[in-house]
Amino acid sequence: MGKTKVIQLSDVQRQELTNGHRSGESHAFRERCQMILLKSEKRTSREIARLMSCHKITVNEWVKRFEAEGVMGLKTRPGRGRRAILQASTDLKRVRAAVGRSRQRISLARTELEAELQKPFSTTTLKRFLKKTIAASNELESD
Repeated sequence: MGKTKVIQLSDVQRQELTNGHRSGESHAFRERCQMILLKSEKRTSREIARLMSCHKITVNEWVKRFEAEGVMGLKTRPGRGRRAILQASTDLKRVRAAVGRSRQRISLARTELEAELQKPFSTTTLKRFLKKTIAASNELESD
């Protein structure tokens, strides 16, 4: 069995990680902060992996990233996940026009938009896009 790597944390780093663990913006960030805090308590990667329900390689990768980039390195980088099918910046005007023409039947608006934008998508995607953009525009108007 290999030697257990221990992370030495300053008081500032420990406070940042504790705050991140308690009130971080995402669940993943909170877990990563907890991993580093546990690692600083002289625990093995295998033990932390068992506690966190992940693999020891995952723990070691986050430790390396923390050592290289600090607490900010534990945040999820932008660009992860699937790209949105409908973009507010390019498709909003067309979507509003199509929905305005077919207010009572969103499926007709979807069919029209699929042909116009040359992108296949579901009625649920269209509803979600409308809900999201309307909520965002309402927030802008209230400010």
